[in-house]
Amino acid sequence: MTDDLRPTEDPDVHDHPSRMRYEITHDGELGGYALYSRRGDHVVFTHTEIDPKAEGHGLGGRLAKAALDDVRSRGLRVIAECPFIASYVERHPDYADLVDT
Repeated sequence: MTDDLRPTEDPDVHDHPSRMRYEITHDGELGGYALYSRRGDHVVFTHTEIDPKAEGHGLGGRLAKAALDDVRSRGLRVIAECPFIASYVERHPDYADLVDT
C-alpha cells in the first residue's frame, strides 16, 4: 500500500466467496478485508481489518458500506459479530433492518 493515499481516488470492493471475505483495494493493492461466514440466509461478519498504512482514509467505512449494500442486494440478512461492522450499523441506522442477533 502506498503512503500517499488521496481521498479523491475511489477504492474498489469485491466479494471473494472462495476466501469468505470482502476485500477493498486501492490502486491495485489490498487495503483491507471483512471476513464472513454463511449460515443459511445470513452473512456472519466475524472480523474486519484495514492495513495500518491505509487507516484514516475512510477505507473501513467504504468497505462496510459496500459489503452491507451487497448483502442487501442479495436479499440476505446480517449477523454482526465483528465489532467494526456492528459499530458501523449503529452509526448508520439505515442498515439496522438487515441485522439479526
